[in-house]
Amino acid sequence: MSTRYQHVLLIDGTGAAPVPDAVLVVDDEGLIAYAGPAAAAPATPGAATVDLGGRTLLPGFIDCHTHMCMVPGRGLAAGLSADPTVETFEIAQRLRETLHAGVTTVRDLGGLPAGYRTAVDRGLIEGPRLQVAVKVIGHTGGHADCSLPSGVNAAPHLAEIADTVDEVRIAARRMLRDGADVIKVCATGGMGSPHDDPDDEGLTPEELLAVVDEARRHRGRVVAAHAQGTAGIRNALEAGVSSIEHGYGMTDELCDLALERGAFLVPTLATVFAPLDKAAMPDYHYRKKSRWAGITKENIAHAISRGVPIALGTDAGVSPHARNLRELSYLVDLGMKPMDAVTSGTLTAARLLGVAARLGSLERGKAADFVAVDGNPLSDMGVLGRPDNVLLVAQSGNVRKNLL
Repeated sequence: MSTRYQHVLLIDGTGAAPVPDAVLVVDDEGLIAYAGPAAAAPATPGAATVDLGGRTLLPGFIDCHTHMCMVPGRGLAAGLSADPTVETFEIAQRLRETLHAGVTTVRDLGGLPAGYRTAVDRGLIEGPRLQVAVKVIGHTGGHADCSLPSGVNAAPHLAEIADTVDEVRIAARRMLRDGADVIKVCATGGMGSPHDDPDDEGLTPEELLAVVDEARRHRGRVVAAHAQGTAGIRNALEAGVSSIEHGYGMTDELCDLALERGAFLVPTLATVFAPLDKAAMPDYHYRKKSRWAGITKENIAHAISRGVPIALGTDAGVSPHARNLRELSYLVDLGMKPMDAVTSGTLTAARLLGVAARLGSLERGKAADFVAVDGNPLSDMGVLGRPDNVLLVAQSGNVRKNLL
């Protein structure tokens, strides 16, 4: 049966002006039959009618950078003692909570096996549509190296270590064999890893080129690069990655290069807006965070002003799960216009993931993924960051959450 949602403020995700007193019609196949002003809406005899009472209707949001296998504050050593069976159910719970927070599609960039994507697709568990990288490819001693001082690998599910051009090519092939939708590489060091620094370069330019080539050869797959320091960002962009993850060291020159290459920036601001607690984190992590927080905000604000395409990503797992849409407020805090912030999590994110033909906006013929919230995010972006304020969530017209 088709469904007619009426009396809504419609923000369709394309960047177009909001439509007051709008109607959304979903056909019996879960596709959008109409989205626009009530005055022009078609008659829908026999359709179920839902009155949204003036609430705001938006596309389901897309988070392009998560780690659903991770929990904020849990160190590598603690993860070794986790019961894998319990972990499976806990991940399923996080997926459901993320969906109920208004995120209907997620790209997981390390740690989540492709089987979770299959489980969601088959309806075995409830969660966002998934794209997965399976594991992160990095070099010995780099950001992806989760070895403890004892030599034990604390996270074999998270990282794939490769140290030559041939090894990274083979690692990429293993990820593709294991069902990866996207290849994730470390082009720099990072914040939470003990052996390196964001300014350190990760995979070499030749290794990055090999991974990009290997992904391209496999049905045009793309590469996402963990890239924080300036030199590694440049290496990743010159190699042809599709997205720079974090991008803390973006310079004006690198903004030019990103625009020239058509690359996206996924800044994961939740990781730098979080308050620092020295007592709750290793000293090396605290020192790096303290140094980079201000630099990051300044550089990302500049990238926003330069018009670099920015897609929503939160690093959930490092940042809290099911609070993904707080990220939109951080973008606004750094100078992004509210409508552009919404678009970063809808159509721009869909373009990065290669799914814009069917997701990312409320337009005729697309899948009816949408959320309804109290309040108007364009006047208060914070309304999206509170999961209890997300009253209705649907995927392909199927209602997954209903607090109306």
